Amino acid sequence: MLTDFTRLRCQAGYSVDELARELGYSERQVFRWESGEIKPRKAVLDRVRDLAGKRREPPPFAGFTFIDLFAGIGGLRTAFDEAGGRCVFTSEWDKYAQLTYQANHRDNRPIAGDITKVHVMDIPRHDVLVAGFPCQPFSIAGVSKKNALGREHGFKDETQGTLFFDVARIIDAHRPAAFLLENVKNLQSHDKGRTFEVIRRTLQDELGYELHVRVINAKHFLPQHRERIVMVGFREKTAFSFEDLQLPPIGVKRMRDILHPEDGSEAPESHFTEGKLAKVSDKYTLTDKLWQYLQGYADKHKAAGNGFGFGLVGADDTCRTLSARYYKDGSEILVSRGKGKNPRRLTPRECARLMGLPDDFRIPVSDTQAYKQFGNSVAVPVFREVAHIMRPHVLEMIAPSEGTPLLKYA
Repeated sequence: MLTDFTRLRCQAGYSVDELARELGYSERQVFRWESGEIKPRKAVLDRVRDLAGKRREPPPFAGFTFIDLFAGIGGLRTAFDEAGGRCVFTSEWDKYAQLTYQANHRDNRPIAGDITKVHVMDIPRHDVLVAGFPCQPFSIAGVSKKNALGREHGFKDETQGTLFFDVARIIDAHRPAAFLLENVKNLQSHDKGRTFEVIRRTLQDELGYELHVRVINAKHFLPQHRERIVMVGFREKTAFSFEDLQLPPIGVKRMRDILHPEDGSEAPESHFTEGKLAKVSDKYTLTDKLWQYLQGYADKHKAAGNGFGFGLVGADDTCRTLSARYYKDGSEILVSRGKGKNPRRLTPRECARLMGLPDDFRIPVSDTQAYKQFGNSVAVPVFREVAHIMRPHVLEMIAPSEGTPLLKYA
């Protein structure tokens, strides 16, 4: 359970070690406050409240507003901020993702929780709707898991799959100039294409938006194979085209661009790296038991003709898709440490870099939560480029809405 002290720390955007240095206490003392073992003095709480109350200046306003739904840690928010937009509403139900979002996007307004509980008229008017609605019901891994457990997937998954229709009811009510939706590539082929056809028909035929669809691989920008479907819609006819995307050649970026150099050229970041050379902490190296298990698991599936196994990478490689399950064993992306040595997991900082986030991105949560959050996030450079080519078309059509919206999905 989150303590009030933890919430204040995360709102201030400080990790435990950063706050310990700021307050002049040991990390152990801060952890005791975090756990609720002891209560901090009033002077300490007042100081943390003061830190939490200091807000960054909003980015320059370039003429369009947007809302950020299923926001996670704010990857899409970052892209649209950098395109000159102003975020006027955020919704994210996970309390730990909220903490990371608040630490990096310090708005003077609360984050709305479960979007299914929010009435459309409680959402501010906006020019662009941005949403990375939950992908697990449609992902290859998610479908396989649900099949194994005898659970429904796609739109039959009532907890996640139907959240698309909450996006639809908001679009219908507010009629924004444009929207951007993101999901896994498998959305197009799920249920033999029937799932995507429902989405296309809803957005294009029922809501009347000009729809553009493209699958983009983050390997153009980052050393990670990560294919995502991007759906861009406009309320009016435009000259928008995905052909205007400026995509660097695949393979330009390699793992060395995101790995800790471990040569002293970057400052150590507790608790990820340590010492003068900023060596990766030993805790990220796999134990003998886990490494033997993963090798045995891979050998078993290889003998059976399956492709399951771990993904071992070096500095010159690109890696598999970082997933939300990375915290379990790190098997999809293991960093080689040389012959005869056990490989290691990526650190959360390396995961942030792998998603295209800057090194000043704050990681105020535990490693387990951080791995889940980065695995669920988006490759920011991809959506920065998409937001960039959307921007002139959005600005062209911004105008006061007329008439009364038809609330088909209210």
